[in-house]
Amino acid sequence: MVISIKNADIYQKENLVLSNVNFEVNEGEFVYLIGKTGSGKSSLLKTLYAELWLEKGQASVAGHELHTLRKKETPELRRKIGIVFQDFQLLTDRNVKKNLEFFMKAMGWSDGTQIANRIQEVLRQVDLPDVLQKMPHQLSGGEQQRIAIARALLNYPQVIMADEPTGNLDPEKSLDILKLFLKINEESNTAVLMATHDLELIERYPKRTIFCDKGTVNDLTESL
Repeated sequence: MVISIKNADIYQKENLVLSNVNFEVNEGEFVYLIGKTGSGKSSLLKTLYAELWLEKGQASVAGHELHTLRKKETPELRRKIGIVFQDFQLLTDRNVKKNLEFFMKAMGWSDGTQIANRIQEVLRQVDLPDVLQKMPHQLSGGEQQRIAIARALLNYPQVIMADEPTGNLDPEKSLDILKLFLKINEESNTAVLMATHDLELIERYPKRTIFCDKGTVNDLTESL
């Protein structure tokens, strides 16, 4: 089990966003997190990767207990998970190679050969093996998101948390990105928790679905 959250209240600053949250994500599982804009999806993910503090309840992510986690332990948690954002968050002043090198060094990698080999591996996984020298602005939105997914894969994460990863993409690119997540999930057995409000994607590729609505979280168990 890579994620377990029990009797948790999720806050954004002093505002209670979700109450009494209970669910688990198993190793290698693919789970959608759905809900309208403002329903608490992002706050829940931010709590799970320790951007927001868990105010009440218990949660475990990649073997780390969030309810007892100290701030200095957050980097160790982040080394075991991959995070993908809607807006890519690539460094615009450097090329793809230097973007990925920067991340790896921040994660504690130091051997140049290992860094170079791992970068090539993840770029092949996202079907962009030849973009090392390109700047982010030279890539399409879909390609930038693939680089962001490659970055999330670099440290062999136990789980990838994706916050509206198709939100800035057209329907065709959105479908491509979802297919990539499904491929990564299947081939590497990496768990994926993907927040989205794109119900068409879920209907085309149904998986277990967790629904944020009116301050609660409900497991729809693949009923869509």
